[in-house]
Amino acid sequence: MNTTFSCVGCGKCCNDHHVPLTLAEARQWAADGGNVIVLVEGFLGNGLGLPLHQHEHAERRSCVVPSGATQAYVAITFAAYNVGPCRNLDEDQLCRIYERRPLVCRIYPMEINPHIALKPAAKDCPPESWETGPDLIVGGELVDQELAGLIQRSRQADRDDIHTKEAICERLGIRTTALKGDGFTAYLPDMTAFAMAIEQIEAQSPASSAGEWLFHVSGTDIAEQVRAAGAQVATAEPANYAFISLRAT
Repeated sequence: MNTTFSCVGCGKCCNDHHVPLTLAEARQWAADGGNVIVLVEGFLGNGLGLPLHQHEHAERRSCVVPSGATQAYVAITFAAYNVGPCRNLDEDQLCRIYERRPLVCRIYPMEINPHIALKPAAKDCPPESWETGPDLIVGGELVDQELAGLIQRSRQADRDDIHTKEAICERLGIRTTALKGDGFTAYLPDMTAFAMAIEQIEAQSPASSAGEWLFHVSGTDIAEQVRAAGAQVATAEPANYAFISLRAT
């Protein structure tokens, strides 16, 4: 399948999107006065929560942590918190920080996850974006090698940053994850505390996790599976926290 793409500058992708950030980008975003949301999902060593054929990608971007009588794998995303227009858009819907915009913004509309195919209908871009322009995908392969390199950089940053992000979460008291596929736990930390945690953790080598992680799940059936696997289920919600369910209703 071949796909063409040309950005028409509509700015729709810059509205109501929490943009995943590398650790360095999250530090800069907070320094610039923006808010960072922390999204966490995890799976268990017995495969609970792990989609078929996604083991390598999911494991490489996760950190092994204790939970109850077992170990869990948690993936932590620091994302720019954008409700409405991105704080960096000007009155013409143009990016004020275009030359240093986040990596994911440079990659859009491509997907970061190698197991998720690009689906134009699922993107915010208007139809005309896909009707003309240079080839994006030809024969199922990405044409732009520079773009392919950016995608690899993003995936590598996920792997390189995970232990530091987990240590930052521990410093902030973030110890509750959702089960992958069931939802996300979402935190809005105080940005002063967030920036201080990054500074303190980066000044030392992140140690192996000592604090236990809990699972927040969408229902008793999922809770029973998590407990049967030996992991601990959360019984209370911390401050500045929300559970985002992905479960079909």
